[in-house]
Amino acid sequence: MEAAQGDRIIIHGRTVGASDRHGEIIEVRGANGAPPYFVRFDDGHETILYPGGDFTIDRAGGSS
Repeated sequence: MEAAQGDRIIIHGRTVGASDRHGEIIEVRGANGAPPYFVRFDDGHETILYPGGDFTIDRAGGSS
């Protein structure tokens, strides 16, 4: 997986009724776009994230 600063990350809810979490990758801390990512979620929460299989990345440039 590769991501860049400014890409959007979406973590999909794992259970019925759980909403998705959306955030922006502020910093890529791994080599060549690899995790971990420093993410600021839309609710203002910031964290270092190693994403699992329940996420997608929306490229800042518009291509997936």
